[in-house]
Amino acid sequence: MTQSNWSDPPSQSAFPMARAGYPFIFASAFVTAVFALLEFGFLAVLGLLVTGFICWFFRDPDRLIPNGDGIIVSPADGKVIKVEKIDATPYYDGACTRISVFMSIFNVHVNRAPHEGTIRQIKYYPGKFFSANLDKASAENEHNALVLESPSGKRSGCVQIAGLVARRIVCAVQAGDTIKRGQRFGMICFGSRLDVYLPPETEIHVTVGKRVQAGSSILGKW
Repeated sequence: MTQSNWSDPPSQSAFPMARAGYPFIFASAFVTAVFALLEFGFLAVLGLLVTGFICWFFRDPDRLIPNGDGIIVSPADGKVIKVEKIDATPYYDGACTRISVFMSIFNVHVNRAPHEGTIRQIKYYPGKFFSANLDKASAENEHNALVLESPSGKRSGCVQIAGLVARRIVCAVQAGDTIKRGQRFGMICFGSRLDVYLPPETEIHVTVGKRVQAGSSILGKW
């Protein structure tokens, strides 16, 4: 049985939320309070529901991360929509395997490192906002790419891709930082996609259609 541990200290809150959500929550709560003070009953109730949804959307649950040499975990919650071999990509030298995880607005949107190591490079690309489940989203949508190197010298790419509704990519790490497997490194707001690029010899443990959780679900092993 695979052993697990915490990559980040467990939250002291009963309902942990991502810091990036605070401005949205406070703005919605403020507008709701104004409606209530003005005695706009329907709008106040609607605002309360919207505030509750935003709090739920920015939830950031603690996750136990599997231990073991060479384990690669999912960087995002959602559904695996692609597992494919590709010949070339800007995020990996040579042929590799790409695994794409699509996040709907109902998934947790906090992103976690697929494996431990050093962040060798971060590349941000402004772009368009096609639906994140389309093939062209990987190349044409706004995205932020992390190039990671494991302690054993293996490299991978982890790309945050904005979607049709998602218009804000959050990345809280920098090139040169070391990171643990399953450690939080950012998020994408309101629906999006994560692509992981792995060495072609990686043993893949997921198939298209599988539901995965960031940090907890194992994508593969090298």
